[in-house]
Amino acid sequence: MNNHTKKARRGVTINSALLACAALSIGVALAQSAATLPKMQHVLLISVDGMHESDLRQYVAAHPASALAALSGSGVTYSQARSATPSDSFPGLLALVTGGTPKSTGVYYDDSYDRKLAAPGSDCKVAGTEVVYDESIDKNPDLLDSGGIDPVKLPRDPAGGCVPFYPHSFLRVNTVFEVAKAAGLPTAWADKHPAYDLIQGPSGKGVDDLYTPEINNATAPTDSEAKTAVYDALKVKAVMNQIGGKTSAGAAGKVPAIFGMNFQALSVAQKTTGYAAQAAPGPDVAAALDFVDASLGQMVAGLKAGGLSGNTLIVVSAKHGQSPIDRSALKIVDSKALKAAITAAAPAGVAQLTTDSVGLVWLKDGQQADAVAAALTANRAALSIDRVLSGAALKAQYGDPATDSRVPDLVVIPTQGVIYTKPTATKIAEHGGFSEDDTHVALLLSGPGLQAGTVSAPVSNTQVAPTLLSALGLDPKALQAVVQEGTSVLPLK
Repeated sequence: MNNHTKKARRGVTINSALLACAALSIGVALAQSAATLPKMQHVLLISVDGMHESDLRQYVAAHPASALAALSGSGVTYSQARSATPSDSFPGLLALVTGGTPKSTGVYYDDSYDRKLAAPGSDCKVAGTEVVYDESIDKNPDLLDSGGIDPVKLPRDPAGGCVPFYPHSFLRVNTVFEVAKAAGLPTAWADKHPAYDLIQGPSGKGVDDLYTPEINNATAPTDSEAKTAVYDALKVKAVMNQIGGKTSAGAAGKVPAIFGMNFQALSVAQKTTGYAAQAAPGPDVAAALDFVDASLGQMVAGLKAGGLSGNTLIVVSAKHGQSPIDRSALKIVDSKALKAAITAAAPAGVAQLTTDSVGLVWLKDGQQADAVAAALTANRAALSIDRVLSGAALKAQYGDPATDSRVPDLVVIPTQGVIYTKPTATKIAEHGGFSEDDTHVALLLSGPGLQAGTVSAPVSNTQVAPTLLSALGLDPKALQAVVQEGTSVLPLK
């Protein structure tokens, strides 16, 4: 298990004015977009994990003959798109496919906590457990074909007969895949762990063709960009099969109405070798972007060859960014020091501390949250804390931890470039936090009938989900998170 693709057991600064502006923009008027968005038969959604807006912009400028440049030139690029926060892979992907943030999805990280669930293998007499949905729940995590999820390794549900609690059951709202399935449309997705059963949605049946080869397998460890590109190529092949009217495995099938995949090579390159001066891509970042571009070129060519390019919307975005871009801003802060400071102010102890470029804190006694927030604020310099999200501000963004079993008691937001991890960690970037580098992600829509241009108004990647449904002629309000959070479709100009 390597330090670059497997997160440590684990959040700088939120610009409140920017968020207020984004909320206003999202709440205004995007109704005109729904009316003008061309009707499609297929939507291909691509998440290039780690891709910043700056990565996309600079690549298109430097490679005018690239697939990304062609996509940008035939569609709408968003220069101020932001990911969900915390900017982990789970909430990042769920934003794209549910239209919601953790406030509605109930999913904060792939390593989180639930005060109502019970520990794996327990008799459910004690409620409250860490909830881990990564390769550790695979039947054979060392294998590429890991055999799927081992129910013995799952948390249990005291309210449901103490049965194993699968990732899809952890999601509180439905997905675009479920809405499409209800309309009789085929669906597919490819991602990095069997735990991405999550996007099946609460029904557990949203994705017809879910392809999840284990990225952290021992037979071909993804500790470099080149090795990870080989892994990503498996998912590219699966998508190419689907474009050709086959299943991911190559059997007879149908072209899905909603399908796509995530790329990991860029994320690994950012964590291992990163960027050069002035945020120019280092060799591995450049190689990863070239690989993604070539793969997108294959997909576009496949759509054209199959007569699908005239009725397919392509969406390129990212679950999250990566921080810091500037390697000189990197600072490793011992996560044990953060936990010690929290424990000193909370005698009852810490139930769960999840750290990366963020610190998510669940306490054994939530009544001690104010004392912990005060103690951490008093030690901001020593722990490189920008601010602590707690109390009324926490409730406004996520809900009340006293009544919602998933909401952290506090969120520690470090200064730019800080990663909370072990002092010996070799990674030079991470995601999960609230910073500009973590959240300012790439986003573009490309397809027939779209007028090429750039939208500079702030948008959220939660707006992708209702936009996908609108493109397919389906009702965005069929998404529960869209209704709960008032998420609008993306503006087209």
